[in-house]
Amino acid sequence: IRNLSRLMDRPVALQERVFTRLFESAEIAKFTREQYEEYEDSLKAYRDWQNTIHTAVMKSLQEGIAQGREEGRKEERLKLARKFKASGIPVSIIAENTGLTEKEIADL
Repeated sequence: IRNLSRLMDRPVALQERVFTRLFESAEIAKFTREQYEEYEDSLKAYRDWQNTIHTAVMKSLQEGIAQGREEGRKEERLKLARKFKASGIPVSIIAENTGLTEKEIADL
């Protein structure tokens, strides 16, 4: 494996993914101890950044889903309030049952 990195061009038969990983491993195997430690440090930093980005994306996604659900709930309450108001139900009762303010209901 240590001498695989000396090949200039890989034969077509060895260009599959499994062989690509093998050749990458051969490149790493010829590193000096110092180069290997630098490689591991950079790999750790890369993985840390990837995890940080993934966490931020997931948090944003969860916040967006929660916000969308809340907007949907509010829209449903407004829809019900419109129906109740059209039916002649008093604003105070609509407000009590929908959680909307009397001003919000009056603005419908």
